[in-house]
Amino acid sequence: MRVAALFFALACVSTAQAQDPLRPAALDTASQLRERALGDGTGYRIIESLTTEIGPRLPGSEADARAVAWAQAKFESLGFDRVWTEPVTFPKWERRSERAAVVGAHAQPLVVTALGGSPGGTVEAEIVRFADFAALDAAPAEAVAGKIVFVDFAMERTRDGSGYDAAGPVRGRGPSVAASKGAVGFLMRSLSTSRNRVANTGITRFAEGVTPIPAAATSLPDAEQLVRLLERGPVRVRMELDCGWNGEYTSYNVIGELTGREAPDEIVVLASHLDSWDHGTGAVDDASGVGITMAAGHLVAQLPQRPRRSLRVIAFANEEQGLLGARQYAQRHADTMAQHVVGAESDFGSGRIYAFNTSAKDGDHALSRQIAGALAPLGIEFLPDQGGPGPDIIPLAQAGMPWAWLGQDGSGYFDLHHNADDTFDKVDADDVKHNVAAYAVFVWLAAEADAEFRTTGDAE
Repeated sequence: MRVAALFFALACVSTAQAQDPLRPAALDTASQLRERALGDGTGYRIIESLTTEIGPRLPGSEADARAVAWAQAKFESLGFDRVWTEPVTFPKWERRSERAAVVGAHAQPLVVTALGGSPGGTVEAEIVRFADFAALDAAPAEAVAGKIVFVDFAMERTRDGSGYDAAGPVRGRGPSVAASKGAVGFLMRSLSTSRNRVANTGITRFAEGVTPIPAAATSLPDAEQLVRLLERGPVRVRMELDCGWNGEYTSYNVIGELTGREAPDEIVVLASHLDSWDHGTGAVDDASGVGITMAAGHLVAQLPQRPRRSLRVIAFANEEQGLLGARQYAQRHADTMAQHVVGAESDFGSGRIYAFNTSAKDGDHALSRQIAGALAPLGIEFLPDQGGPGPDIIPLAQAGMPWAWLGQDGSGYFDLHHNADDTFDKVDADDVKHNVAAYAVFVWLAAEADAEFRTTGDAE
């Protein structure tokens, strides 16, 4: 009986190991990576380098070109096997100057910033306030025509960024809808949670056939000032924006790769974006992602052997104006997208990671479960019903690539996002180490696993 019981127990262990896509040696290496990352400052130093040596990186600017050269040199210095660039061509939008003021009996300046994609121009008109995008969308043209539309939507502070998602139509579609109803200008309360007197920019698009109008955002204190003034009677505002589209520009996705030792044609993608808006220095959006992902790849490069699959770390071009680098990458690599086994992105600052999930969305998915177990010592919870692909991962996921989500705490992210306060002093070195540890563990295990993430419901 004892011999039979021992045989049965050994058989169970053997069966369980056969079912696990990650072997004990891979998990041991992941533990070593995790501890090494928690004591390594490479990611923080990369963020400091990018924000200090290059600064803001508006797509199509002179700094954009310097950032590409910087990223190539940085990948090479970090021990990647291959470093290359791929061209990304897009219309170039420029910001030259901007100002606005209340005119009339209560004359006073306003802090504003032009929205990316806005045309230049000077407009002066009475403002008409709407509480949210839905109210503007439902308004009759006669309530809007000849006026500057003012949308006063207060974005909610959330850990997962869902407040920003809910507010998105205000900036993305609001100016176009206002213009289609005859407005002469558009002014919005910034999509921000900051109480500082800073205005948040970001891209907007005008629908085909709609004549673009000057469009800007104002700070939260200025938006509230306008509301108080409206309580006293009609308010007239003058906006002067010098900005607009100016030809085409070619930037580059910058890619560093560690070549897999057994399956080099199978690719694990780790992404961030190199560009930023131009008021701050793009520290949380997205120099942090660049530093975190480069550092994670660097730690894997220092291991005694390469992972089974190739690890491709990509600093995408021009995410801010519509995921353009990622979209063109997906088009260029369409024939090999089936060999992209999984992708994850760091583009939500450097707040500590609290959750993990994959496109399998299944708590029993063996590979997801094992990676979650390796992340658990970092305080990261496996949440199979939450998350989604990062922005630059979306075009790749739409082409069939599975995704992973390492959910960062974004509670304070929108205090800084797209405004002048997005500077290096806001980045916490220990939080960056925590992020690097999580991403290094994930990419090593994803690249080393015997199984893949593809399931019947893996892509969105």
